[in-house]
Amino acid sequence: MASSSQDLLDAQARVWNHIFSYINSMALRSALELRIPDAIHKHGEPITLSQLADALYINAAKSNALYRLMRILVHSKLFDKVTISDQVEREEEAYSLTRVSRLLIGDEPLSLVPFALVHTDPAFIDPFHHMTEWFRDESPSAFFTTNGMDHWEFAAKDEKSNQGFNEAMAADARFVGSILVKECKHVFEGLETMVDVAGGTGEVAKALARSFSGLKCIVLDLPHVVAGMEGSENVRFVSGDMFDFIPPADAVFLKWILHDWGDEDCVKILRNCKEAIANSKINGKKVIIVDMVVDEEKQAHEATETHLFMDLLMMAYCPGKERSEKEWAKLFAAAGFKKYEITPTLGVRSIIEVFL
Repeated sequence: MASSSQDLLDAQARVWNHIFSYINSMALRSALELRIPDAIHKHGEPITLSQLADALYINAAKSNALYRLMRILVHSKLFDKVTISDQVEREEEAYSLTRVSRLLIGDEPLSLVPFALVHTDPAFIDPFHHMTEWFRDESPSAFFTTNGMDHWEFAAKDEKSNQGFNEAMAADARFVGSILVKECKHVFEGLETMVDVAGGTGEVAKALARSFSGLKCIVLDLPHVVAGMEGSENVRFVSGDMFDFIPPADAVFLKWILHDWGDEDCVKILRNCKEAIANSKINGKKVIIVDMVVDEEKQAHEATETHLFMDLLMMAYCPGKERSEKEWAKLFAAAGFKKYEITPTLGVRSIIEVFL
């Protein structure tokens, strides 16, 4: 069946949109490196283009380029464009923050800037340039094809990479922790001890320990991650490998860990979790998982797209994947757990409670 000219033009537009969609990420990275959200926030009110250029020390000859960058960022709804009046009542366009860009202010407690900068860094993007090669070789991930080692070995050898990744995960942990203590208190009530597996700098453990005075947390992670970390009365750091041993507790917490690994490795981790909680004396002993649950039929298009983006990131960066409920259930059964509950209360992620 012959296609009309409009059909062909629509198809071309769709192809072009896919080709150039990376520019959204690069425009965001440029805005963060220039610290545009910080400049608007510091200004305290909507800021004109000339005021923004001055605040950012932009080369005067490139003010139109700044306008063009802001135009796409406004189109992406990272910033708003409003009309203001100056002292002589002349109207002028100005930029203001949105709820989204308020998460991109560098010194805000819930800032996602470290997370955004790491995931737009060449180290994260380069493996996609080796994806075709990876499909035909024996490497576990495109990152391994690119670097000759996995991400964890790379981070252990490269201090800058390790620091950047830890800061990114800490930013995400602070964000998730703030939601957990407000919206998910019932998940942690009654627990006396908890192990945060691969808990990095311990941001979630710290938030939970502050909110639940009787809860004592252990943060378990690799030696190069927890080196130099200082604990407190209710939070202590332990160096170790989750594949070898997880300290005993009433609950084991896994935030965005299992999606890094293939099914066989996940079953090993979950079995170690089962051992860790087996001797707990409380009735509510469990494994608490914060991760994505893919459901293409029931989810909104944007949520599914984020899940599928993350799934390919895991494929390129780790030997992992994002899973459907059916795939999660299969893992839990293989590790010897009897039941689970999924609560979709964390945006594109869910809380999964897994019980013996």
